[in-house]
Amino acid sequence: MNVMDAKIISTKYGLETYLDVVKSVDVRELHYPTETEPFFEITVGIEYFLLKEERYYDSRKNYFRIRMDSDFGSVTLVETKTESLFAVKNGGEKDATKNLVGEWLIKTQAFKQVINELIVQKKMEDVQTEGDIQAVLGTIRFLEKLLEIEAEDIVSTIVEGEPEFVH
Repeated sequence: MNVMDAKIISTKYGLETYLDVVKSVDVRELHYPTETEPFFEITVGIEYFLLKEERYYDSRKNYFRIRMDSDFGSVTLVETKTESLFAVKNGGEKDATKNLVGEWLIKTQAFKQVINELIVQKKMEDVQTEGDIQAVLGTIRFLEKLLEIEAEDIVSTIVEGEPEFVH
């Protein structure tokens, strides 16, 4: 880890300090398109340190989703209902967090390593039906697209609230 690879966001609660280390990036869920939910989606968690006044700090992990339509033409960020990376932040802090994801996180070695490990896991899955094969191949393409995503794709997107249905 290189300290120069860290990112800090100032919020009303303190300084959120993000480090480019693999253990700080967590993938909780992958979603493959269905008839009712026609998109790819990945739930990503990022651990950070919240530095407060009087030198108090604690470690936290919050989540968000990256969603792409089935042809990978559009990118959307989605808040999670609980432990959201965007929750309890004002507009400026949400924009700073969106910039964190677009201009820093997707470029970190930690994020790339976690996604590459998921690709390897998907390639090793024992699939037997044509549907399972298509799901795995589609998921691998989605993960590969995440590695190619540009900062502008994230920074220019909107942050949506989580829909009412549960995955």
